[in-house]
Amino acid sequence: MQTQKKKNTKKKKGDDGGRKAVRVLWCIFGIGLLVTVLFFFCVAKGAFGVMPSFEELENPQTNLATQIISCDGKVLGSYYVENRSNVRYSDLSPYLPQALVSIEDERFYKHSGIDTKSLFRVAYGVFTGNKKGGGSTITQQLAKNLFPRDENLSKMRLVIRKFQEWITATKLEYNYSKDEIIAMYLNTVAFGHNAFGIRSAAKTFFDKDPKDLNIEESALMAGVVNAPTRFSPVRNPERSTQRRNLVLKAMEKNGYLTRAQYDSISQIPIDMSHFGVMDHNSGQATYFREQLRLELTEWANSHYRPDGRPYNIYRDGLKIYTTIDSRMQRYAEEAVKEFMGGSLQPSFFKHWAGRKNAPFSLNDKDQIDDILETSMKRSERYRVLKKEGVSLDSIKANFDKPVEMTIFSWDGPIDTVMTPMDSIRYYKWFLQASLVSIESHTGHVKAYVGGIDYRFFKYDHVMQARRQVGSTFKPFLYSLAMQEGEYTPCTKVPNIPYNIQLADGNFWSPRNSGDKHVNEEVTLKWALAQSNNWISAYLMNRFGPQAVISMARRMGVESPIDPVPAICLGVCDLKLIEMVGAMSTFANQGVYIKPMFITKIEDKNGNVIQRFAPEESEAMSEVTAYKMIELMKGVVQSGTGVRLRYMYKLTNPIAGKTGTTQNQSDGYFMGITPDMTTGVWVGAEDRSVHFRSTELGQGSHTALPIWALYMQKVYADPSLPISQGDFPKPTATDVDLDFDCDKYEIDYDAVEYIDTF
Repeated sequence: MQTQKKKNTKKKKGDDGGRKAVRVLWCIFGIGLLVTVLFFFCVAKGAFGVMPSFEELENPQTNLATQIISCDGKVLGSYYVENRSNVRYSDLSPYLPQALVSIEDERFYKHSGIDTKSLFRVAYGVFTGNKKGGGSTITQQLAKNLFPRDENLSKMRLVIRKFQEWITATKLEYNYSKDEIIAMYLNTVAFGHNAFGIRSAAKTFFDKDPKDLNIEESALMAGVVNAPTRFSPVRNPERSTQRRNLVLKAMEKNGYLTRAQYDSISQIPIDMSHFGVMDHNSGQATYFREQLRLELTEWANSHYRPDGRPYNIYRDGLKIYTTIDSRMQRYAEEAVKEFMGGSLQPSFFKHWAGRKNAPFSLNDKDQIDDILETSMKRSERYRVLKKEGVSLDSIKANFDKPVEMTIFSWDGPIDTVMTPMDSIRYYKWFLQASLVSIESHTGHVKAYVGGIDYRFFKYDHVMQARRQVGSTFKPFLYSLAMQEGEYTPCTKVPNIPYNIQLADGNFWSPRNSGDKHVNEEVTLKWALAQSNNWISAYLMNRFGPQAVISMARRMGVESPIDPVPAICLGVCDLKLIEMVGAMSTFANQGVYIKPMFITKIEDKNGNVIQRFAPEESEAMSEVTAYKMIELMKGVVQSGTGVRLRYMYKLTNPIAGKTGTTQNQSDGYFMGITPDMTTGVWVGAEDRSVHFRSTELGQGSHTALPIWALYMQKVYADPSLPISQGDFPKPTATDVDLDFDCDKYEIDYDAVEYIDTF
C-alpha cells in the first residue's frame, strides 16, 4: 500500500514535471512570439531606422524624367537624372507581366508580399549549401527599389534592412493591387544602357511603346532586369538569348505559352536593329530640346510644387506638350541631310580643292591663325585646361598632340587619331544649315533644325546665331511702302541709281546685280522679285531707316538694328526665328504672333500646371499683308525663287524671298504658304568660309533647295492637313485687290537673276 502510494507520488511528480515543461515551452514560445511581434512593431515604427510613411507609399519618390511630347503625341526626348518615366498597367503589353512573374515570382498572385515557400527553400539552401534561387518576391524587390538600401551595411544592419523590406512589401500589398505593383516594379528597375523603367527600355531597345512589345521582346525585358550588363543583348548577345529563352521556358511551365509556341519563338534571333541609347545628343529635334531646356529651367525656378519647392525638370516627371510635329520635324531633318550631305557639301569640297588657305577666303595667314586660336579658346578642352591652371603655351602644345577622337562626316562618325587643332581646322570646312517652320495662324513652331548634327556642332543657328539677313530684310521696307497706302504691287518706279545723303553729308548708293530694264519704269512686284537694290534705295530714301525699323519691331524683330540706309539691303544681324516669325505675319492677315514652343505643362500625375496662349498684336492692315503676299509671289513666279517651279515642280501658290549677304557668307530662303511659313539659312561657322562665286553661294542655290525638299515631303504626307490652295483675300474692303501687273512671260529656261547683298 505504501509502495503504491510512492508510485502514485512519483507519477504525480512526473505529470507535474511534464506539465511544467509544457508550460515552459509555451512560455518560451509566447515570449519568442511576443519578442518577434515587438521586434516587428519596433521595425515598423522606425526604431531601427526610418521606415516609409503611408504618404510615401502613396507617393513614392523616384527620379522621373521630364518628357518632351510633340503635338502628334510622340516623345521627342527627355530631361533626366535617370531616364525614367512611369507607365500604368494598361500601358503594358500583356506578355510583360506573364514573363516577369514566370521568371521572378511565379507565386506572385498567391502571396501577400512574402513567399514563405521560397523563404523555406532559401533557408534549406543555406543549411545544405544547395541554393536554388532567391526568396525575394516582386513586391519585396519593389520595396527595395523604392526605398534603396544604404551602401556598406553591416551584417546586422543588412538583416534588419531585410525585415524592413518585408514590412514595406506587406504595406505595398495592402495599399496597391497586384497589377499596380507589377507596373510600379517595371517603372523602377534598370535595364542598362541608360534606360530606367520599362518605357525607356522599350524605346531604347526596340523603339517601341511598352504596349507594343511582342512575346520574345517581353521575355527579353523580363530577363534583362536580373543583371542588365551580363544579359545585355548589345554587349552579350549569346548570353542574352539564353536568358530570354529561359524566360520563355518559364512562361511555358506556368501555362502562358504552349510547347509549340516555345519551340518556335525560342528560335527567333534577337532583333536589335532599332536599338539606340536615348540621351541628349540623339533622337529628334535635338537643337530644339536644348533650347527648350534653357527656357524650362528658367520657368521651373519661378514655379513651385505643392510642397513649396521649385520644380526640377530632371526629377519631377513633368510632361511638356510642345508645338513640334514629329512628322514635319523628321522631314525637315531629312531635307537638311539630303541636300547638305548629298549635294552642297560635296560641291563645296570640290570648289575649294587644292586652293591655298582653303577653306578660308583670306590671304592673310595671321588672320587665319587668329580665327583658329579663337575657336580653340571656345572649345571645351581649352576651358577644362584653363580651369586647371595650365598656361596658354602648354594648352597650345596640348592642342598639337595627336589623340584618339570621333569626328563628324556626312557618311557617319569616324574614329580617328588627329590633333585637336587639326580637328578645329577640319570642322571649318563644313557648311551649316538651319530651318524653322511656323504655323502662320497660331505661331506654333512645327519644325526646328538648329544645325547639321547636334552631337558635333552644339551652336544653335535658329535661336542663338545672329547673321546678316541680306535681301530677306527687304519685305520690311516694302511693307512700310504698302502700309502708307500710296503704293501697291503694281506701282511703277524708275529703275535708276539713287543716292541717299548720310548724316555726315556724304552720299550712299548701292550697286545692282543685273542690267534688265535699266532706265525704265518697273513695278514694285518686279523689283522685289528680282531683288533690285536701286528700288530698295528709292524706298529707303522715301521713308527713312527709323520708320523701317519701327515696322520690323511691329513684326517681332527684337535684335539691335542700326538706323542706317544700308539696312534696306540687310546689313543687320538678326536671328532666323525672328525673321520667320515676322514673315508669318503676311500669311496671318497682318497679325504678328510670337513663335511659341509649348502648349501646356503637366505634372507627373497628369495635372495641368500651366497652359500657354499665343502673344499676338496687329503689325499692319489686312490689305497691306495681302499686298505683300502678292509682291512676294512674284519672287517664285518669275524672280530669284523661280527654280521652285521648274526644278522642284511646286506649282501651288507660294510667296517667298531669297537672300544673299556680302561675299556669299549667308544664304536664305523664306517661303510662305497659306498655312506655313518656313525659313532656311545656310552658311559656315566663320563668315570668311564661303563659296567664291555668287552663282554657287546665293540663297536660291544654298537655302532654297532645302525648303523645297522639306515642303515636297510635307505635301506628300496625307496625314498632314497642309493646304496647297491660294491665300485668302481680305474681306469687307473697298480697296482694289487686282494686282495682275506682270507684263512678261515666265521663261523657265532663262538664267536666274542673282540676289545679292
